[in-house]
Amino acid sequence: MSDTPTPPAADADPQPTAPAADAEFAVDQSSVAAPEERLANSEPVEPEPKPVAGDMEAVAEVSEPEGVEPEPVAEVAEVVEPAAPEPVAEQPASHAVPMPSPAMFAARPKPAATPAAPALPRSDSARFGRVGEDGTVYVTGAEGERAVGSYPGATADEALQYFARKYDELFATADLLHQRAVVPEVASKDLADGLKAVREHAAGANVVGDLAALDALLTSIETEVAAKREAETQARQQAKAEAMTVREALVVEAERIAAQPPERVQWKSSGEAMRALLDQWKDQQRGRVRLDKEAEAALWQRFSRARNSFDKARRAHFADLEATRSSARAAKERLVKEAEALAASKDWAATAGAFKRLMDQWRQAGRASRSEDDALWERFKAAQDSFFAAKDAVVAAEDAEFRANLEVKLGLLAEAERLLPITNLDAAKAALRTIQDKWEHAGKVPRADIDRTEKGLRRIEGAIRDAEEKKWRRTNPEVASRAHSLATQLEASVEKLEKQLAAAESAGNTKQVADLTAKLAAQRSWLEQARGGLAEFSG
Repeated sequence: MSDTPTPPAADADPQPTAPAADAEFAVDQSSVAAPEERLANSEPVEPEPKPVAGDMEAVAEVSEPEGVEPEPVAEVAEVVEPAAPEPVAEQPASHAVPMPSPAMFAARPKPAATPAAPALPRSDSARFGRVGEDGTVYVTGAEGERAVGSYPGATADEALQYFARKYDELFATADLLHQRAVVPEVASKDLADGLKAVREHAAGANVVGDLAALDALLTSIETEVAAKREAETQARQQAKAEAMTVREALVVEAERIAAQPPERVQWKSSGEAMRALLDQWKDQQRGRVRLDKEAEAALWQRFSRARNSFDKARRAHFADLEATRSSARAAKERLVKEAEALAASKDWAATAGAFKRLMDQWRQAGRASRSEDDALWERFKAAQDSFFAAKDAVVAAEDAEFRANLEVKLGLLAEAERLLPITNLDAAKAALRTIQDKWEHAGKVPRADIDRTEKGLRRIEGAIRDAEEKKWRRTNPEVASRAHSLATQLEASVEKLEKQLAAAESAGNTKQVADLTAKLAAQRSWLEQARGGLAEFSG
Protein backbone atom coordinates (compact mmCIF):
# COMPACT_ATOMS: atom_id res chain seq x y z
CA MET A 1 0.00 0.00 0.00
CA SER A 2 1.37 3.45 -0.87
CA ASP A 3 1.90 6.19 1.77
CA THR A 4 2.41 8.88 -0.87
CA PRO A 5 -0.11 11.69 -0.24
CA THR A 6 -2.62 12.24 -3.09
CA PRO A 7 -2.54 15.84 -4.40
CA PRO A 8 -5.65 17.61 -5.57
CA ALA A 9 -6.72 16.99 -9.18
CA ALA A 10 -5.19 19.46 -11.60
CA ASP A 11 -7.94 19.26 -14.20
CA ALA A 12 -11.67 18.86 -13.86
CA ASP A 13 -14.56 18.63 -16.23
CA PRO A 14 -15.99 21.96 -17.33
CA GLN A 15 -18.99 23.30 -15.48
CA PRO A 16 -22.09 22.00 -17.18
CA THR A 17 -24.36 24.60 -18.48
CA ALA A 18 -27.69 25.04 -16.71
CA PRO A 19 -30.81 24.42 -18.82
CA ALA A 20 -32.37 27.43 -20.44
CA ALA A 21 -35.11 29.11 -18.55
CA ASP A 22 -37.66 31.75 -19.18
CA ALA A 23 -36.24 35.23 -18.95
CA GLU A 24 -38.44 35.97 -15.99
CA PHE A 25 -36.93 33.04 -14.07
CA ALA A 26 -33.26 33.39 -15.23
CA VAL A 27 -30.62 32.78 -12.54
CA ASP A 28 -27.61 35.05 -12.17
CA GLN A 29 -24.81 32.63 -13.14
CA SER A 30 -22.15 35.03 -11.93
CA SER A 31 -22.88 33.93 -8.33
CA VAL A 32 -22.00 30.32 -9.18
CA ALA A 33 -18.22 29.75 -9.37
CA ALA A 34 -16.67 27.17 -11.63
CA PRO A 35 -14.86 24.25 -10.00
CA GLU A 36 -11.48 25.50 -11.28
CA GLU A 37 -12.10 28.90 -9.70
CA ARG A 38 -13.13 27.33 -6.36
CA LEU A 39 -10.00 25.15 -6.28
CA ALA A 40 -7.82 28.12 -7.10
CA ASN A 41 -9.28 30.23 -4.31
CA SER A 42 -9.31 27.49 -1.63
CA GLU A 43 -6.32 26.37 0.57
CA PRO A 44 -4.92 22.93 -0.43
CA VAL A 45 -5.96 20.36 2.12
CA GLU A 46 -3.10 18.21 3.30
CA PRO A 47 -3.90 14.61 2.44
CA GLU A 48 -3.87 12.06 5.22
CA PRO A 49 -0.89 9.69 4.69
CA LYS A 50 -1.61 6.01 4.49
CA PRO A 51 0.01 3.75 7.15
CA VAL A 52 2.75 1.32 6.24
CA ALA A 53 1.69 -2.30 6.26
CA GLY A 54 2.46 -3.88 9.64
CA ASP A 55 2.55 -0.52 11.50
CA MET A 56 -0.92 0.93 11.54
CA GLU A 57 0.08 3.76 13.93
CA ALA A 58 3.09 4.99 11.97
CA VAL A 59 2.95 8.23 10.04
CA ALA A 60 5.79 7.47 7.59
CA GLU A 61 5.32 8.48 4.01
CA VAL A 62 6.52 5.99 1.37
CA SER A 63 6.93 6.91 -2.33
CA GLU A 64 5.18 5.16 -5.14
CA PRO A 65 7.49 3.15 -7.38
CA GLU A 66 9.19 5.20 -10.07
CA GLY A 67 7.24 5.65 -13.29
CA VAL A 68 3.83 5.20 -11.63
CA GLU A 69 1.76 8.33 -11.38
CA PRO A 70 -1.13 8.58 -8.92
CA GLU A 71 -4.55 8.58 -10.49
CA PRO A 72 -6.15 12.03 -10.46
CA VAL A 73 -9.33 12.36 -8.48
CA ALA A 74 -12.06 13.93 -10.55
CA GLU A 75 -14.13 16.46 -8.72
CA VAL A 76 -17.83 16.47 -9.44
CA ALA A 77 -18.80 19.79 -10.84
CA GLU A 78 -21.32 21.68 -8.80
CA VAL A 79 -24.52 22.35 -10.65
CA VAL A 80 -26.88 25.00 -9.44
CA GLU A 81 -30.43 24.33 -10.46
CA PRO A 82 -32.71 27.32 -10.82
CA ALA A 83 -34.90 27.79 -7.81
CA ALA A 84 -38.44 26.67 -8.36
CA PRO A 85 -40.98 29.36 -7.72
CA GLU A 86 -42.80 28.94 -4.46
CA PRO A 87 -46.51 28.28 -4.82
CA VAL A 88 -48.59 31.35 -4.11
CA ALA A 89 -51.95 30.95 -2.46
CA GLU A 90 -54.86 32.49 -4.24
CA GLN A 91 -55.75 35.92 -2.87
CA PRO A 92 -58.81 37.98 -3.28
CA ALA A 93 -58.79 40.47 -6.06
CA SER A 94 -58.30 43.29 -3.62
CA HIS A 95 -54.99 41.75 -2.42
CA ALA A 96 -53.34 40.71 -5.69
CA VAL A 97 -49.65 39.74 -5.50
CA PRO A 98 -47.34 41.19 -8.18
CA MET A 99 -45.71 38.75 -10.57
CA PRO A 100 -41.91 38.11 -10.04
CA SER A 101 -39.54 39.93 -12.31
CA PRO A 102 -35.77 39.83 -13.05
CA ALA A 103 -35.36 42.96 -10.97
CA MET A 104 -36.83 41.20 -7.98
CA PHE A 105 -34.40 38.27 -8.38
CA ALA A 106 -31.48 40.66 -8.77
CA ALA A 107 -32.43 42.39 -5.51
CA ARG A 108 -32.26 39.14 -3.53
CA PRO A 109 -29.24 39.00 -1.08
CA LYS A 110 -26.29 36.96 -2.33
CA PRO A 111 -24.65 34.38 -0.01
CA ALA A 112 -21.48 35.52 1.75
CA ALA A 113 -18.25 34.30 0.27
CA THR A 114 -16.40 31.61 2.31
CA PRO A 115 -13.17 33.08 3.78
CA ALA A 116 -9.96 31.48 2.64
CA ALA A 117 -8.21 29.14 5.11
CA PRO A 118 -5.11 30.65 6.77
CA ALA A 119 -1.76 29.61 5.41
CA LEU A 120 0.11 26.92 7.38
CA PRO A 121 3.15 28.19 9.31
CA ARG A 122 6.59 27.30 8.06
CA SER A 123 8.51 24.74 10.05
CA ASP A 124 12.14 25.33 10.97
CA SER A 125 12.59 21.55 11.16
CA ALA A 126 12.85 21.51 7.36
CA ARG A 127 16.54 22.43 7.66
CA PHE A 128 17.22 18.82 8.68
CA GLY A 129 16.08 17.46 5.31
CA ARG A 130 16.27 17.92 1.57
CA VAL A 131 14.38 16.94 -1.59
CA GLY A 132 16.11 14.94 -4.29
CA GLU A 133 15.82 15.58 -8.00
CA ASP A 134 13.30 12.77 -8.32
CA GLY A 135 11.08 14.38 -5.61
CA THR A 136 12.15 12.02 -2.82
CA VAL A 137 12.39 13.70 0.60
CA TYR A 138 15.39 12.83 2.80
CA VAL A 139 16.10 13.47 6.46
CA THR A 140 19.61 13.92 7.83
CA GLY A 141 20.43 12.14 11.08
CA ALA A 142 23.38 10.82 13.03
CA GLU A 143 23.63 7.81 10.71
CA GLY A 144 23.40 9.86 7.51
CA GLU A 145 20.52 10.48 5.16
CA ARG A 146 17.36 8.40 5.02
CA ALA A 147 14.48 8.62 2.56
CA VAL A 148 11.16 9.41 4.20
CA GLY A 149 8.79 9.68 1.21
CA SER A 150 7.63 12.02 -1.54
CA TYR A 151 4.77 14.41 -2.29
CA PRO A 152 3.76 14.12 -5.97
CA GLY A 153 2.21 17.19 -7.48
CA ALA A 154 3.75 19.50 -4.87
CA THR A 155 6.82 21.70 -4.98
CA ALA A 156 10.01 20.65 -3.23
CA ASP A 157 9.44 23.22 -0.49
CA GLU A 158 5.85 22.05 0.06
CA ALA A 159 6.94 18.45 0.29
CA LEU A 160 9.74 19.30 2.72
CA GLN A 161 7.41 21.43 4.85
CA TYR A 162 4.86 18.62 4.89
CA PHE A 163 7.30 16.12 6.44
CA ALA A 164 8.78 18.81 8.71
CA ARG A 165 5.34 19.59 10.16
CA LYS A 166 4.83 15.89 10.83
CA TYR A 167 8.07 15.94 12.85
CA ASP A 168 6.85 19.02 14.74
CA GLU A 169 3.64 17.20 15.64
CA LEU A 170 5.62 14.21 16.88
CA PHE A 171 8.00 16.43 18.88
CA ALA A 172 5.05 18.37 20.34
CA THR A 173 3.52 15.09 21.50
CA ALA A 174 6.80 14.11 23.20
CA ASP A 175 7.14 17.60 24.75
CA LEU A 176 3.60 17.39 26.13
CA LEU A 177 4.50 14.04 27.69
CA HIS A 178 7.61 15.68 29.16
CA GLN A 179 5.47 18.42 30.72
CA ARG A 180 3.14 15.84 32.21
CA ALA A 181 6.10 13.99 33.71
CA VAL A 182 6.70 16.81 36.22
CA VAL A 183 3.06 16.87 37.37
CA PRO A 184 2.85 14.97 40.71
CA GLU A 185 -0.69 13.74 40.04
CA VAL A 186 0.30 11.90 36.85
CA ALA A 187 1.21 8.28 37.59
CA SER A 188 4.41 6.78 36.25
CA LYS A 189 2.44 3.95 34.61
CA ASP A 190 0.46 6.42 32.50
CA LEU A 191 3.69 8.17 31.54
CA ALA A 192 5.38 4.86 30.69
CA ASP A 193 2.44 3.85 28.49
CA GLY A 194 2.56 7.22 26.73
CA LEU A 195 6.33 7.01 26.33
CA LYS A 196 6.03 3.54 24.81
CA ALA A 197 3.48 4.78 22.27
CA VAL A 198 5.62 7.79 21.32
CA ARG A 199 8.73 5.64 20.93
CA GLU A 200 6.88 3.20 18.72
CA HIS A 201 5.64 6.16 16.68
CA ALA A 202 9.11 7.71 16.48
CA ALA A 203 10.91 4.47 15.57
CA GLY A 204 11.66 4.86 11.86
CA ALA A 205 9.13 7.68 11.53
CA ASN A 206 9.04 9.23 8.04
CA VAL A 207 9.48 12.83 9.21
CA VAL A 208 12.01 15.60 8.68
CA GLY A 209 13.49 17.22 11.77
CA ASP A 210 16.09 17.04 14.53
CA LEU A 211 15.89 13.32 15.26
CA ALA A 212 18.73 13.56 17.80
CA ALA A 213 16.80 16.20 19.79
CA LEU A 214 13.69 14.01 19.69
CA ASP A 215 15.67 10.99 20.90
CA ALA A 216 17.27 13.10 23.66
CA LEU A 217 13.84 14.34 24.75
CA LEU A 218 12.49 10.80 24.86
CA THR A 219 15.55 9.69 26.86
CA SER A 220 14.97 12.56 29.30
CA ILE A 221 11.33 11.54 29.66
CA GLU A 222 12.41 7.95 30.27
CA THR A 223 14.76 9.15 33.05
CA GLU A 224 11.97 11.21 34.61
CA VAL A 225 9.57 8.29 34.41
CA ALA A 226 12.13 6.06 36.14
CA ALA A 227 12.66 8.68 38.85
CA LYS A 228 8.89 9.06 39.32
CA ARG A 229 8.50 5.28 39.46
CA GLU A 230 11.20 5.10 42.16
CA ALA A 231 9.54 7.93 44.10
CA GLU A 232 6.19 6.19 43.84
CA THR A 233 7.78 2.96 45.03
CA GLN A 234 9.28 4.71 48.05
CA ALA A 235 5.97 6.46 48.74
CA ARG A 236 4.14 3.14 48.56
CA GLN A 237 6.66 1.55 50.89
CA GLN A 238 6.34 4.44 53.34
CA ALA A 239 2.55 4.32 53.13
CA LYS A 240 2.71 0.55 53.72
CA ALA A 241 4.96 1.08 56.74
CA GLU A 242 2.57 3.69 58.15
CA ALA A 243 -0.45 1.48 57.47
CA MET A 244 1.40 -1.42 59.09
CA THR A 245 2.05 0.73 62.17
CA VAL A 246 -1.62 1.68 62.37
CA ARG A 247 -2.74 -1.95 62.02
CA GLU A 248 -0.20 -3.07 64.62
CA ALA A 249 -1.51 -0.41 67.04
CA LEU A 250 -5.07 -1.67 66.50
CA VAL A 251 -3.98 -5.25 67.20
CA VAL A 252 -2.04 -4.28 70.33
CA GLU A 253 -5.00 -2.33 71.70
CA ALA A 254 -7.36 -5.24 70.98
CA GLU A 255 -4.98 -7.64 72.76
CA ARG A 256 -4.77 -5.25 75.74
CA ILE A 257 -8.55 -5.13 76.06
CA ALA A 258 -8.82 -8.90 75.77
CA ALA A 259 -6.09 -9.47 78.39
CA GLN A 260 -7.90 -7.57 81.19
CA PRO A 261 -8.83 -9.60 84.28
CA PRO A 262 -12.56 -10.44 84.03
CA GLU A 263 -13.28 -8.96 87.45
CA ARG A 264 -11.84 -5.58 86.40
CA VAL A 265 -13.33 -5.30 82.90
CA GLN A 266 -15.84 -2.54 82.18
CA TRP A 267 -17.78 -4.65 79.71
CA LYS A 268 -19.85 -1.89 78.13
CA SER A 269 -17.00 0.53 77.45
CA SER A 270 -14.60 -2.29 76.50
CA GLY A 271 -17.15 -3.76 74.08
CA GLU A 272 -17.64 -0.33 72.45
CA ALA A 273 -13.86 0.09 72.20
CA MET A 274 -13.51 -3.32 70.53
CA ARG A 275 -16.23 -2.46 67.99
CA ALA A 276 -14.53 0.86 67.26
CA LEU A 277 -11.26 -0.99 66.62
CA LEU A 278 -13.03 -3.28 64.14
CA ASP A 279 -14.48 -0.25 62.31
CA GLN A 280 -11.02 1.31 62.11
CA TRP A 281 -9.65 -1.98 60.73
CA LYS A 282 -12.32 -1.96 58.01
CA ASP A 283 -11.51 1.66 57.17
CA GLN A 284 -7.86 0.69 56.77
CA GLN A 285 -8.84 -2.19 54.48
CA ARG A 286 -10.96 0.15 52.33
CA GLY A 287 -8.06 2.59 52.00
CA ARG A 288 -5.77 2.88 49.00
CA VAL A 289 -2.78 1.31 50.75
CA ARG A 290 -2.60 -2.47 50.53
CA LEU A 291 -0.39 -4.43 52.90
CA ASP A 292 1.49 -7.54 51.96
CA LYS A 293 -0.86 -10.49 52.03
CA GLU A 294 1.17 -12.49 54.54
CA ALA A 295 1.71 -9.53 56.89
CA GLU A 296 -1.96 -8.55 56.80
CA ALA A 297 -3.04 -12.16 57.37
CA ALA A 298 -0.75 -12.46 60.42
CA LEU A 299 -2.09 -9.21 61.91
CA TRP A 300 -5.68 -10.24 61.23
CA GLN A 301 -5.15 -13.58 62.98
CA ARG A 302 -3.90 -11.77 66.09
CA PHE A 303 -6.73 -9.25 65.90
CA SER A 304 -9.32 -11.99 65.41
CA ARG A 305 -7.94 -14.05 68.31
CA ALA A 306 -8.12 -11.02 70.61
CA ARG A 307 -11.72 -10.30 69.59
CA ASN A 308 -12.75 -13.96 70.00
CA SER A 309 -11.06 -14.16 73.41
CA PHE A 310 -12.82 -10.99 74.57
CA ASP A 311 -16.17 -12.19 73.24
CA LYS A 312 -15.78 -15.57 74.92
CA ALA A 313 -14.94 -13.95 78.26
CA ARG A 314 -17.86 -11.53 77.87
CA ARG A 315 -20.33 -14.36 77.21
CA ALA A 316 -18.98 -16.32 80.19
CA HIS A 317 -19.24 -13.22 82.40
CA PHE A 318 -22.84 -12.53 81.49
CA ALA A 319 -23.75 -16.20 81.83
CA ASP A 320 -22.34 -16.17 85.38
CA LEU A 321 -24.02 -12.83 86.00
CA GLU A 322 -27.37 -14.24 84.92
CA ALA A 323 -26.93 -17.21 87.27
CA THR A 324 -25.91 -14.88 90.11
CA ARG A 325 -28.86 -12.60 89.41
CA SER A 326 -31.23 -15.54 89.52
CA SER A 327 -29.86 -16.56 92.92
CA ALA A 328 -30.01 -12.97 94.19
CA ARG A 329 -33.58 -12.60 92.93
CA ALA A 330 -34.67 -15.75 94.81
CA ALA A 331 -32.94 -14.60 98.03
CA LYS A 332 -34.45 -11.13 97.88
CA GLU A 333 -37.93 -12.49 97.17
CA ARG A 334 -37.61 -14.50 100.39
CA LEU A 335 -36.44 -11.42 102.33
CA VAL A 336 -39.32 -9.36 100.94
CA LYS A 337 -41.84 -11.96 102.15
CA GLU A 338 -40.28 -11.94 105.65
CA ALA A 339 -40.32 -8.14 105.74
CA GLU A 340 -43.95 -8.00 104.68
CA ALA A 341 -44.82 -10.50 107.43
CA LEU A 342 -43.12 -8.29 110.07
CA ALA A 343 -44.64 -5.02 108.86
CA ALA A 344 -47.69 -5.28 111.21
CA SER A 345 -45.73 -6.39 114.32
CA LYS A 346 -46.13 -4.38 117.55
CA ASP A 347 -43.07 -5.85 119.25
CA TRP A 348 -41.06 -2.76 118.50
CA ALA A 349 -37.64 -3.69 119.85
CA ALA A 350 -37.52 -7.29 118.58
CA THR A 351 -38.98 -6.40 115.17
CA ALA A 352 -36.59 -3.48 114.73
CA GLY A 353 -33.71 -5.89 115.34
CA ALA A 354 -35.25 -8.36 112.85
CA PHE A 355 -35.46 -5.65 110.20
CA LYS A 356 -31.82 -4.77 110.79
CA ARG A 357 -30.82 -8.41 110.22
CA LEU A 358 -32.97 -8.56 107.05
CA MET A 359 -31.23 -5.43 105.77
CA ASP A 360 -27.81 -7.02 106.34
CA GLN A 361 -28.92 -10.12 104.41
CA TRP A 362 -30.25 -7.91 101.60
CA ARG A 363 -26.83 -6.31 101.14
CA GLN A 364 -25.16 -9.73 101.06
CA ALA A 365 -27.64 -11.23 98.57
CA GLY A 366 -26.08 -9.55 95.55
CA ARG A 367 -27.86 -7.81 92.68
CA ALA A 368 -30.58 -9.08 90.39
CA SER A 369 -31.37 -7.35 87.12
CA ARG A 370 -32.03 -3.62 87.47
CA SER A 371 -35.79 -3.82 86.88
CA GLU A 372 -36.26 -6.83 89.18
CA ASP A 373 -33.98 -5.40 91.85
CA ASP A 374 -35.83 -2.08 91.86
CA ALA A 375 -39.24 -3.77 92.10
CA LEU A 376 -38.15 -6.02 94.98
CA TRP A 377 -36.54 -3.11 96.83
CA GLU A 378 -39.74 -1.08 96.58
CA ARG A 379 -41.67 -3.90 98.25
CA PHE A 380 -39.01 -4.41 100.96
CA LYS A 381 -38.79 -0.68 101.70
CA ALA A 382 -42.57 -0.34 101.82
CA ALA A 383 -42.79 -3.07 104.50
CA GLN A 384 -39.90 -1.54 106.45
CA ASP A 385 -41.35 1.96 106.27
CA SER A 386 -44.76 0.71 107.37
CA PHE A 387 -43.32 -0.87 110.53
CA PHE A 388 -41.08 2.03 111.52
CA ALA A 389 -43.80 4.60 110.81
CA ALA A 390 -46.06 2.82 113.31
CA LYS A 391 -43.18 2.49 115.77
CA ASP A 392 -42.27 6.17 115.46
CA ALA A 393 -45.88 7.15 116.14
CA VAL A 394 -45.86 5.15 119.39
CA VAL A 395 -42.44 6.53 120.37
CA ALA A 396 -43.67 10.09 119.75
CA ALA A 397 -46.58 9.53 122.11
CA GLU A 398 -44.24 8.06 124.74
CA ASP A 399 -41.82 10.96 124.34
CA ALA A 400 -44.58 13.42 125.21
CA GLU A 401 -45.27 11.41 128.39
CA PHE A 402 -41.55 11.13 129.31
CA ARG A 403 -40.71 14.85 129.06
CA ALA A 404 -41.61 15.40 132.76
CA ASN A 405 -39.24 12.58 133.71
CA LEU A 406 -36.52 14.32 131.70
CA GLU A 407 -36.85 17.48 133.80
CA VAL A 408 -36.42 15.45 137.00
CA LYS A 409 -33.29 13.66 135.72
CA LEU A 410 -31.74 16.91 134.49
CA GLY A 411 -32.16 18.29 138.03
CA LEU A 412 -30.55 15.19 139.55
CA LEU A 413 -27.69 15.45 137.05
CA ALA A 414 -27.02 19.06 138.07
CA GLU A 415 -26.98 18.00 141.75
CA ALA A 416 -24.45 15.24 140.95
CA GLU A 417 -22.22 17.72 139.07
CA ARG A 418 -21.84 19.72 142.32
CA LEU A 419 -20.09 16.74 143.98
CA LEU A 420 -16.97 17.47 141.88
CA PRO A 421 -14.20 17.98 142.72
CA ILE A 422 -14.30 15.39 145.50
CA THR A 423 -13.06 16.69 148.84
CA ASN A 424 -14.80 14.18 151.13
CA LEU A 425 -14.99 10.76 149.55
CA ASP A 426 -17.40 9.22 152.06
CA ALA A 427 -19.85 12.13 151.86
CA ALA A 428 -19.68 12.12 148.04
CA LYS A 429 -20.42 8.38 147.93
CA ALA A 430 -23.43 8.77 150.21
CA ALA A 431 -24.82 11.68 148.14
CA LEU A 432 -24.34 9.73 144.88
CA ARG A 433 -26.29 6.75 146.25
CA THR A 434 -29.21 9.04 147.06
CA ILE A 435 -29.09 10.57 143.55
CA GLN A 436 -28.99 7.10 141.94
CA ASP A 437 -32.10 6.01 143.87
CA LYS A 438 -34.01 9.08 142.73
CA TRP A 439 -32.76 8.52 139.15
CA GLU A 440 -34.23 5.04 139.00
CA HIS A 441 -37.60 6.23 140.37
CA ALA A 442 -37.76 9.13 137.88
CA GLY A 443 -38.61 6.74 135.02
CA LYS A 444 -37.89 6.85 131.29
CA VAL A 445 -36.97 9.93 129.30
CA PRO A 446 -37.54 10.61 125.58
CA ARG A 447 -35.43 8.43 123.33
CA ALA A 448 -33.45 11.36 121.93
CA ASP A 449 -32.33 12.39 125.46
CA ILE A 450 -31.38 8.99 126.85
CA ASP A 451 -27.79 9.07 125.68
CA ARG A 452 -26.82 12.50 126.99
CA THR A 453 -28.43 12.04 130.39
CA GLU A 454 -27.01 8.57 131.00
CA LYS A 455 -23.49 9.63 129.93
CA GLY A 456 -23.60 12.61 132.32
CA LEU A 457 -24.40 10.41 135.35
CA ARG A 458 -21.83 7.78 134.31
CA ARG A 459 -19.13 10.46 134.27
CA ILE A 460 -19.87 11.44 137.91
CA GLU A 461 -19.91 7.81 138.99
CA GLY A 462 -16.53 7.24 137.30
CA ALA A 463 -14.92 10.18 139.11
CA ILE A 464 -16.01 8.92 142.54
CA ARG A 465 -14.88 5.39 141.68
CA ASP A 466 -11.40 6.67 140.68
CA ALA A 467 -11.07 8.61 143.96
CA GLU A 468 -11.97 5.49 145.91
CA GLU A 469 -9.37 3.35 144.10
CA LYS A 470 -6.68 5.98 144.69
CA LYS A 471 -7.43 6.03 148.43
CA TRP A 472 -7.26 2.26 148.59
CA ARG A 473 -3.85 2.17 146.96
CA ARG A 474 -2.56 4.61 149.60
CA THR A 475 -3.79 2.51 152.51
CA ASN A 476 -2.73 -0.92 151.20
CA PRO A 477 -0.18 -2.36 153.74
CA GLU A 478 1.50 -4.66 151.27
CA VAL A 479 2.13 -1.89 148.79
CA ALA A 480 3.39 0.42 151.58
CA SER A 481 5.82 -2.28 152.79
CA ARG A 482 7.25 -2.72 149.31
CA ALA A 483 7.72 1.04 149.00
CA HIS A 484 9.59 1.27 152.36
CA SER A 485 11.83 -1.68 151.39
CA LEU A 486 12.71 -0.11 148.05
CA ALA A 487 13.54 3.24 149.64
CA THR A 488 15.78 1.55 152.24
CA GLN A 489 17.69 -0.39 149.57
CA LEU A 490 18.24 2.72 147.49
CA GLU A 491 19.49 4.70 150.49
CA ALA A 492 22.07 1.98 151.28
CA SER A 493 23.17 1.83 147.64
CA VAL A 494 23.59 5.61 147.44
CA GLU A 495 25.65 5.63 150.67
CA LYS A 496 27.93 2.89 149.33
CA LEU A 497 28.47 4.65 146.01
CA GLU A 498 29.35 7.90 147.81
CA LYS A 499 32.11 6.12 149.74
CA GLN A 500 33.51 4.48 146.57
CA LEU A 501 33.49 7.81 144.77
CA ALA A 502 35.43 9.48 147.61
CA ALA A 503 38.06 6.69 147.53
CA ALA A 504 38.44 6.94 143.75
CA GLU A 505 38.89 10.71 143.94
CA SER A 506 41.59 10.27 146.61
CA ALA A 507 43.34 7.71 144.40
CA GLY A 508 43.10 10.01 141.34
CA ASN A 509 41.41 7.34 139.24
CA THR A 510 39.53 9.57 136.79
CA LYS A 511 37.88 6.75 134.86
CA GLN A 512 36.44 5.17 138.00
CA VAL A 513 35.36 8.60 139.24
CA ALA A 514 33.35 9.15 136.04
CA ASP A 515 31.64 5.75 136.24
CA LEU A 516 30.76 6.10 139.91
CA THR A 517 29.44 9.63 139.37
CA ALA A 518 27.01 8.43 136.71
CA LYS A 519 25.80 5.50 138.81
CA LEU A 520 25.37 7.72 141.86
CA ALA A 521 23.22 10.18 139.89
CA ALA A 522 20.90 7.40 138.71
CA GLN A 523 20.57 5.92 142.21
CA ARG A 524 19.72 9.32 143.74
CA SER A 525 16.98 9.85 141.10
CA TRP A 526 15.40 6.52 141.92
CA LEU A 527 15.61 7.28 145.62
CA GLU A 528 13.72 10.53 145.18
CA GLN A 529 10.92 8.71 143.34
CA ALA A 530 10.69 6.06 146.10
CA ARG A 531 10.50 8.70 148.81
CA GLY A 532 7.68 10.41 146.86
CA GLY A 533 5.69 7.14 146.91
CA LEU A 534 6.21 6.86 150.67
CA ALA A 535 4.87 10.38 151.04
CA GLU A 536 1.56 9.29 149.45
CA PHE A 537 1.18 6.46 151.95
CA SER A 538 2.07 8.75 154.87
CA GLY A 539 -0.44 11.37 153.58
